[in-house]
Amino acid sequence: MKRRILGIDPGSRICGFGVIDIVGSQRHYVASGAIRTPQGASLAERVKVLVDGIHQVIDTYQPTEAALEQVFVNVNPAATLMLGQARGACMTALVLKGLPVAEYTALQVKQSVVGQGKAPKEQVQFMVVTMLNLSGTPQADAADALAVALAHANHSGGAIGQLARSGLRVKGGRLV
Repeated sequence: MKRRILGIDPGSRICGFGVIDIVGSQRHYVASGAIRTPQGASLAERVKVLVDGIHQVIDTYQPTEAALEQVFVNVNPAATLMLGQARGACMTALVLKGLPVAEYTALQVKQSVVGQGKAPKEQVQFMVVTMLNLSGTPQADAADALAVALAHANHSGGAIGQLARSGLRVKGGRLV
């Protein structure tokens, strides 16, 4: 059975997306890119661009599930708030299209893709290229989104992930 995962790396200026197919234990690259909001746009205008952009990606690639990176707390509260609002817009767009949404911290994504949570962005990009057998390196936000999709594939592919997809509640890798 084929699964198509849409990974999202939310951002208020640049929102990365990555789409992969999972067939058995094989991971295949489908598409990746970035949704860019206009420079100087209001928050409302940015939210609309993000929602419309994600809807366009969903309509084009028809994913069966989605994964979203969680917001980390930044030293700049205003930047953290903007990132949280962008993430909320992304989650809303996914939910409005009826996709199940999983959430992963940056640490979980890096541990899943690289093997250690403190890996630099360049190492994450390298592993994305290696795992998906890409001929070139995707732009940083797209690579991060592909890493989110790969992390979801790694976390959701086992028995617990299958139980969660069947409707049972799973938290922290355990049934609740």
